Amino acid sequence: MLKYQTIMRNFGRWFLFSKTVVGLFFKEGLSRKQLINHMYQVGVRSIPITCVAGLFVGAILAIQINLQLKDFGAQSFLGGLSTSTTLRNLGPVLIAFLLAGRVGAFSSAELGTMAITDQLNAIRCLGLNPLSMIIMPRLVALTISSFLLLVMGLGLTVVGGMMISSVYLKINPLLFVSHIPQFVSGSSVLIGVLKSFLFGLTIGTISCFVGYHTTGGSEEVGQSVRRTAVVTLVSIIVIDFLVSFSVESISRLIAS
Repeated sequence: MLKYQTIMRNFGRWFLFSKTVVGLFFKEGLSRKQLINHMYQVGVRSIPITCVAGLFVGAILAIQINLQLKDFGAQSFLGGLSTSTTLRNLGPVLIAFLLAGRVGAFSSAELGTMAITDQLNAIRCLGLNPLSMIIMPRLVALTISSFLLLVMGLGLTVVGGMMISSVYLKINPLLFVSHIPQFVSGSSVLIGVLKSFLFGLTIGTISCFVGYHTTGGSEEVGQSVRRTAVVTLVSIIVIDFLVSFSVESISRLIAS
């Protein structure tokens, strides 16, 4: 019971923290220079790992799905099925996992270090609000960067699946692409984009919240990074379930 209360209390603190920062964004605005700087730090530098992850995720899914289709002689549908599976389900989750470790852990460690070295208190002594000066630009940059990286990664998963299908599975790229419209609808793309936005927002808010509330010494910074990774990964899985469940429920209501 005590552990459950702690989880709910931390969830409430995270919600109020996120609400406060978002309110500051709409109230005070944001410096374009700060936004670009933080997006470069957490976004541009994460492009290589996102490209590699996207290509390999698409290739892995294409190989695994091909094993099932091969028994039924339905390899011509590989492009549509692998692309649909990637966009709707596994693609956003797997890439978000990698970004949570790369972007989320980095931001949590940086903010945690600022907290334990009294840099945030120094800002308060100057009569400034660290939430608006430090946290808000990072949170907005993290959310936007993670969202854009996830969308880019999803696009590359399709490319990775097509490349491995052409080179290794000997499936004509035109045949691979031709069946994509049959399985991938506008709703599939919207679901992938929606999940990417929610995952990006989750990575940004959790990493900033945990890093901002770090206390103690260097050991606590390491614990904050570990806590950020664990909570972010669990949250991504929960959000993926809730979105998938909601979409399925809405589809049943429309069909009935």
